[in-house]
Amino acid sequence: MKLHDKTFVPYLSEAEILAAVKKVAHAVAEDYKNQVPIFVGVLNGAFMFVADFLKAYPHPCELSFVKLSSYQGLTSTGIVETLLDPPDNIDGRSVIILEDIIDSGRTLQELVHLFSDTNVKEFKIASLFYKSEVYNGEYTIDYVGIEIPDKFIVGYGLDYKELGRNLREVYQLENQRHMINLVLFGKPGAGKGTQAEFLKEKYNLKHISTGDLFRYNMKNDTELGKLAKSYIDRGDLVPDEVTIRMLQDDVEKNPDASGFIFDGFPRTTAQAEALDAFLKTKDMKINATIALEAKDEVLIQRLLERGKVSGRSDDQDEDKIRNRFEEYNQKTAPLKDYYEKQGKFHSVNGIGAIDEITQRLAKVIEEL
Repeated sequence: MKLHDKTFVPYLSEAEILAAVKKVAHAVAEDYKNQVPIFVGVLNGAFMFVADFLKAYPHPCELSFVKLSSYQGLTSTGIVETLLDPPDNIDGRSVIILEDIIDSGRTLQELVHLFSDTNVKEFKIASLFYKSEVYNGEYTIDYVGIEIPDKFIVGYGLDYKELGRNLREVYQLENQRHMINLVLFGKPGAGKGTQAEFLKEKYNLKHISTGDLFRYNMKNDTELGKLAKSYIDRGDLVPDEVTIRMLQDDVEKNPDASGFIFDGFPRTTAQAEALDAFLKTKDMKINATIALEAKDEVLIQRLLERGKVSGRSDDQDEDKIRNRFEEYNQKTAPLKDYYEKQGKFHSVNGIGAIDEITQRLAKVIEEL
């Protein structure tokens, strides 16, 4: 079955799902048979689960809903917005949240926050699907229907770009072709742009430069361009989530790419974590980070020569060049540690003929 640009294969039958729903309903009923609990469903995904749960729940109860939304594709960055508040009549009552799926736990954090200032008697969490291997474990999950692996699923209320919610069964994302996603590092003058051009042709990769993204969005007066410009005009740094949204748009515009080269992002560990989280929502990951290494004195001479042609003032002043190198060193050191811990950091000699450097990069990529 195809939804938008992705293919999904059968994973859980309707009978298996309903058996899991009944399992949760009966466990909750055993604990609350002498009370009238308030069940709070989480929209949009949990509407089917809530409906079937109530059919299976044998005792008196009340029902309400909350609705949470995130910037499109950025749920896992933690940017969560409340669109429908919890009910008012919950003081002294037992509240059981009915969630469709719990994975990283970030939406759950927002749910707990919503109820933290209330006077509920008791607050518990019931989830139909549970990805234990990626859950952060911060809060107890009191009732679980089915524990599932960390695979993207649709159906039974869960969607892919708003399609698939109406399916009675659950489908899993089909294993996609092997993608190569790279982060390219290098000091000014190291040749990142030149090498990115060769790599994207050789491996059918899309080169995403954050500098180019900002220029495109602001030049074309897009919504994100206006948002970025509003921060820049105030002299503020553009928040990471704005940059990530630009990256997301560019990734989604290129569904046929065999992977991506990220150039200029991430620049901090927080940005690296946000990029990992975003890619995970696309069933993707960073395969390798490659740093083009060269001695400062060699790069300084390159940049000074480049400055004679380009006219760029920051390529004509040795002090400015050294300041840029120092800024790179300070920012890249934590990123090197971050990716080394994942076994994804590779250093490549950036001195030599262009085709020789390309071959060194290709050797790293082809061994992934």
